[in-house]
Amino acid sequence: MATRLTQVVIDSADPTRLARWWAVALGWAISYEDEDESDIAPAAGEPGIELVFLPVPEPKTVWNRIHLDLSSRSAEDQAAIVDRLEANGATRIELAVERPWVVLADPEGNEFCVLEHREEYDGVGPLAAIVVHAADPAKTGEFWQQVARGSLELGDQVATLKLTTPGPLLEFVRSTEPKTVKNRLHLDVRPYADDDQAAEVARLLDLGAVRTDVGQSPDVTWTVLSDPEGNEFCVLRPKD
Repeated sequence: MATRLTQVVIDSADPTRLARWWAVALGWAISYEDEDESDIAPAAGEPGIELVFLPVPEPKTVWNRIHLDLSSRSAEDQAAIVDRLEANGATRIELAVERPWVVLADPEGNEFCVLEHREEYDGVGPLAAIVVHAADPAKTGEFWQQVARGSLELGDQVATLKLTTPGPLLEFVRSTEPKTVKNRLHLDVRPYADDDQAAEVARLLDLGAVRTDVGQSPDVTWTVLSDPEGNEFCVLRPKD
């Protein structure tokens, strides 16, 4: 039995507008759109993971515990990406200590980073990493290795999960800030076609996940859980 990471879900005040902004930012296309949801994805055969934008009434009030990192090919490319995104409505966030990456916020205030070139992100596409703040990166990384599969590299401050499919890395970065509100970004996982959703939910509960109420209706087809650090994620129905 196993599940696989299939999408990142982003809460939004205006999903259509924000999805189109991120489509331009990443060079991706709209893959689905209706009045309640907008999705973007890389072209067929290109590395990446679908981003799903859903409407929520709650405003953003704190720094996101999950954010996206963008890749670059060189210092010149990094500067060009930052310039392009700022011209398109991103806002620069100044850091107290100089770093080789640049922190920006999208039009709804979601923080993200444009990284300097790093060889470990070569071939993963424009979306380099999904970064999760964690009090215990190793423990959280080990949990997610059982959820999403892949090879896990443990460090003192960061645990990095390289998934089995081409696309962004999952990085768990040490943080002392407590989780206080529902995450505006969360991960969705899906069992493989021949596996059973209820059995996978039971397996993840045995690993330390807990059932979570985020206001979902009782007739939804997915199950909402939280990882051992309280980060919400959804287990979708199996699909080919």
